[in-house]
Amino acid sequence: MSDTTEPPSAGPAAADRPALRADCASCFGLCCVALPFAASTDFAISKDAGEPCRNLRADFRCGIHSRLREEGFPGCTVYDCFGAGHKVSQLTFEGRDWRRHPGTASEMFAAFPVMRHLHELLWYLTEALALPAARPVHGALREALRETERLTLGSASELRELDVAAHRDRVNQLLLRTSELVRARIPGKKKNRRGADLIGADLRGADLRGANLRGARLIAANLTRADMTAADLIGADVRDADLSAADLRGAVFLTQAQLNAAKGDGATRLPPSLTRPAHW
Repeated sequence: MSDTTEPPSAGPAAADRPALRADCASCFGLCCVALPFAASTDFAISKDAGEPCRNLRADFRCGIHSRLREEGFPGCTVYDCFGAGHKVSQLTFEGRDWRRHPGTASEMFAAFPVMRHLHELLWYLTEALALPAARPVHGALREALRETERLTLGSASELRELDVAAHRDRVNQLLLRTSELVRARIPGKKKNRRGADLIGADLRGADLRGANLRGARLIAANLTRADMTAADLIGADVRDADLSAADLRGAVFLTQAQLNAAKGDGATRLPPSLTRPAHW
């Protein structure tokens, strides 16, 4: 691992995105009811979409929030709606909750995952705009940001009818170009492990500076002391990956949810926009 390359800074714009962070106090517990989950190592029970989790209280708060991992729900501690929950609750449905207004339930539950996709894109676009290396595409990124934000302001029916996949594809082309521009500033040959099966791989001390790790399966991989400065980690599955003492400064499109799913320690170096998970 090398300290000779200064990691690209995401700047204050990436560190300050309150509208794109979950505000559970303003949400009607949408992730706890709208989404399905199956009994597994991530969830202690199974439930269908539209069925409230047994731990959801009448005030839309989680009854076991402080002990989710101990009770067998680590998947809940990993999930991030990027602020979509409170936007659907307070803006799309103007504060009318699905319990007091049951007629809104099906539309609300259908709108939530669409809004979540859009807010995730807003997170990535905001980060891309804060990267100096992406300046050649800043104009196109701003336009995509405005269009995505406009889509989030649509009605429940407009959200339901939106072709999310097509919009994601258009935005992804800009994110790919952003990644290329950022990683090009890292000297030397960069590894291309896009979509690679690296489950359980021994990558201790690996030089992954500027690597393309998009969609890579890094489940339970040993990335202790790995240098991932400016690596593109969008969509990478890092569940139970060991990031102890790894360098993630300037990692491109890394999210809090990814960190929450992984393992790490006090020596793991993080981008300024993300926080060290409590379970580390």
